[in-house]
Amino acid sequence: MEKNIAISQRESYHPGQFTEFLWWLATAEKEILVDSVVDRNRYKIIGMTVLATWAFASFTWTYFFSTIVDSVFGAGFGFVHGFYHPYHRPGADKGITKFNKRKLAPLLFRGLLAVTIGTFMAQPAVLYMFDKEIKLQTSLDNEQKKMLKQQELVTLYKAPKEALTKKNEALRSELDLKYEAVQNARNNFLAETDGSGGSGKVGIKDIALAKKTEYQKLDNEYQALLKGYQPQLDSNDAALKEIDQKIKAEEANFLLYLNNGFLTRVEALTNLLKNHPALQFRYYLIVFILMLIELMPGNSKNNLAIGQLR
Repeated sequence: MEKNIAISQRESYHPGQFTEFLWWLATAEKEILVDSVVDRNRYKIIGMTVLATWAFASFTWTYFFSTIVDSVFGAGFGFVHGFYHPYHRPGADKGITKFNKRKLAPLLFRGLLAVTIGTFMAQPAVLYMFDKEIKLQTSLDNEQKKMLKQQELVTLYKAPKEALTKKNEALRSELDLKYEAVQNARNNFLAETDGSGGSGKVGIKDIALAKKTEYQKLDNEYQALLKGYQPQLDSNDAALKEIDQKIKAEEANFLLYLNNGFLTRVEALTNLLKNHPALQFRYYLIVFILMLIELMPGNSKNNLAIGQLR
């Protein structure tokens, strides 16, 4: 009687290059899987999950570096960094073999590595999904930062500006009082000369001359006082102007640091979550789903490893 032989075993199996690549991603040995019909597709599916996470990692790393470096080189560096992603899996999974007596440590390390990378890579993906909302929130946050910076600068330079302003007010107040006395003396002199005040006599008389002398004396004192105070007033005004220029310069420099980078977007996303409670559940759900994408290959390999432990 003829033996019942499986169709796949009647002829030698020759996997394609892509299948061998998927097996390699799944850390499977080609020589074993060629003769193992049951495990061929199993490891092929595991390799597909690793390939999917590779593509996901390349996308997230590329987007991450594009928010930091405004150049094609930065985005390309992200793709290259994502290219490393499938290599740490075989390295970590190689420790999970039937010859390794301590299989729990590699499993824990593999799980910790997957959770850490998955959590980080979920962040750029979420930022990309909520890009429009985050840009709007970023602009609002930057405006708020600009207002806070202005308030800080005003507070910082408030004391020296108040000191200089008080000095000028004191000097100008003294000058105004002196000038008011000069004006009164001048008005008294003019009233005496036209007969509208004083003795009532028109012309330059003894009383008018005395008032003229008093007026000239006060005017000379005022001019001397103004000449002595003017340099100090000019110096104080220049110092106040310099402070205003410093404030404007620091505000302009601060505007250069306002950006739309990765940390700024993360901060904007945090503010969005605070101000929109309805978004919180969806955000954490998306992060959980994206993290599961990273954990899928690890779960598959861990299940196989647990089977080996049993």
